[in-house]
Amino acid sequence: MTKPNEDSPRGFAFAVSAYLLWGFLPIYMKAVSHISPAEVIAHRVIWAIPVAGLVLIIMGRTRDLRIALTTPKMLAMGFVTAALISVNWGIYVWSIATGHTLDAALGYYINPLFSVFLGAILLGERLTRAQFVAILLAAAAVGVLTYDAGKLPIAAIGLTLTWGFYAFFKKWLPIGPNQGFMLEVLLLAIPALMLIGYLVATGENHFFVGNPQDTLLLLGCGVVTAVPLMLYANGAKLLRLSTIGILQYVAPTLIFLVAVFLFGEEFGRARMIAFPMIWLALVIYSASLLRESRKGRKAREKPAPCDA
Repeated sequence: MTKPNEDSPRGFAFAVSAYLLWGFLPIYMKAVSHISPAEVIAHRVIWAIPVAGLVLIIMGRTRDLRIALTTPKMLAMGFVTAALISVNWGIYVWSIATGHTLDAALGYYINPLFSVFLGAILLGERLTRAQFVAILLAAAAVGVLTYDAGKLPIAAIGLTLTWGFYAFFKKWLPIGPNQGFMLEVLLLAIPALMLIGYLVATGENHFFVGNPQDTLLLLGCGVVTAVPLMLYANGAKLLRLSTIGILQYVAPTLIFLVAVFLFGEEFGRARMIAFPMIWLALVIYSASLLRESRKGRKAREKPAPCDA
């Protein structure tokens, strides 16, 4: 068994795989950019169910899901997290389709700092000096982009808020992450099916209509949705918090590179100022995280004093 609070090769492989898949996900989403974000989200929900269900059956974890579906309090929390993740997916798909991939990268860069901020505001967690400086730098970077564009970077802020609150409430859902994800997509299945029914009735659907490639891409939405989430959920259990804290920058960095070098999105003067500010904030935050982790490890390794 893996010792508590230690990194394992399996955990590292799971987490890196998840972040790599998330990092290159914009390429897949760009392929379905001609389809409305609502239809894409509906298919992400529906086709994630068999993938997630198969994983739970293989792992023998279906009992927890049955309990969740019959417990009002867990169902209510599931509705909250399901609503947040669906809005997050919608903003993300819209960002890729409309040429705002850099905003998506910015949102996920800011997210860890927003999570620290949430902990301070909602849980009374004390901010270290480094964390406070990092949050101020991130806020200043958003201010630079807002001043340049004359409006807030809505996509970036929307992704930060929805994912930050999703992660916050997910911690309070008293079932495993894989079962929690299955619960969320099951709760979203009814509105997803209703939407697809409406699109079929109005002749606006793309599934089994016209280009066969669209049908295959929509079918694949379940895999590209469920697989990285489950890889991440299992990897997080086998890694230290500080390791996950560093690895989480892999995805937005890849999204950033895809946006600039594959999609050709403009990296103007404001972004040339704002993104380095975000990167500096993340360096400060990561250094603080590693320092705290090292202190905690030394404290645990320190031998206990013997009684005389």
